Amino acid sequence: MFTHVMIGSNDLARSRLFYDATFAALGGGPGATDARGRLIYAHAGGRLMVTTPIDGNPATAANGGTIGLAAASRDQVLAWHRAGIAQGGTAIESPPTERPNGAFVAYLRDPDGNKLTARTAATR
Repeated sequence: MFTHVMIGSNDLARSRLFYDATFAALGGGPGATDARGRLIYAHAGGRLMVTTPIDGNPATAANGGTIGLAAASRDQVLAWHRAGIAQGGTAIESPPTERPNGAFVAYLRDPDGNKLTARTAATR
């Protein structure tokens, strides 16, 4: 359904540190920079792009929005959460936990306030 998710940042260098670390924890590679200066992360068939807003206004986080990232295991979720906190992310909601459907999830806000989750597949 989606070709990519694009989020805004007010500091691409800070975002690169955060997303390089969190994608590495999920088995992905570091971001690439395209000709327009956007960061591009491609992993497991999905793309996440990070950019400064093209309208010149400050980037703001989506109120009510969450970007979900697939993790292969509970260990990957925990590594993603630790890497995000180490690179300026903020732990939010509950600590990493198993949901009633068997999915293991963790939530962070990136340094620009975007809400992210890493989760394993549901098992029930």
